[in-house]
Amino acid sequence: MLEKEIVDSISIETIRVILNEADITYQHTKTWKESNDPEISEKKRIEELYENPPKDGRVLCVDEFGPLSIQLHAGKGWFQEKHPDRLAATYRWTQGVRHLFCALDLKTDKLYGHNKASKKHQDFLAFLKMLRRRFPRSERLYIILDNFSPHKHKKIREWAEKNNVELVFTPSNASWLNRIECPFGPLRKFVLDGSHYANHKELADAIQAYLRWRNKDKKHEAILREQKKIKVA
Repeated sequence: MLEKEIVDSISIETIRVILNEADITYQHTKTWKESNDPEISEKKRIEELYENPPKDGRVLCVDEFGPLSIQLHAGKGWFQEKHPDRLAATYRWTQGVRHLFCALDLKTDKLYGHNKASKKHQDFLAFLKMLRRRFPRSERLYIILDNFSPHKHKKIREWAEKNNVELVFTPSNASWLNRIECPFGPLRKFVLDGSHYANHKELADAIQAYLRWRNKDKKHEAILREQKKIKVA
């Protein structure tokens, strides 16, 4: 093996030295998934709904955020004290998890969310019924969602047909087509980062407070942009 310059193992530091001597820098690479869905052409109708919003209704992007657990969440902040509080590296997971059902209304850019203890088809159906009550029944709802099995449950499909709702599924390995993914970043930053909630009710209240603020005051986007410009000396 040594004659062929092949070794059983090698350290990262040795690799770094070898690359440095060859004037080669180590680079991270990014990857993406190509959808192999046989119905991808048909399902890409989502892009048409984005570019040409339907006149007979509105487009709602739906997905689940979580699971949410009661634990310490690290974050960034400015501290006046020389020794800011430290976060414990361990915690006891005693209160189970919750799942946040979210919907983004593309017509108004409003974000709606409901916390549930599970994400079974019954929970998803209850969330859809809540969305349906928000808008006139004459207005057709185009629900964009991924291929999570509860989304395709027979009862979900039957309810959609009876209530002027069309379920529009993303192609396999192409959940990025769902625009609901975009608001999840700010939601995590404003609600979870640097937090330590006592229980799920406190966390749920914080989520609803954020949603009310976001839907009322669009300055949150400018705040995020400014935060990215801040650099620690």
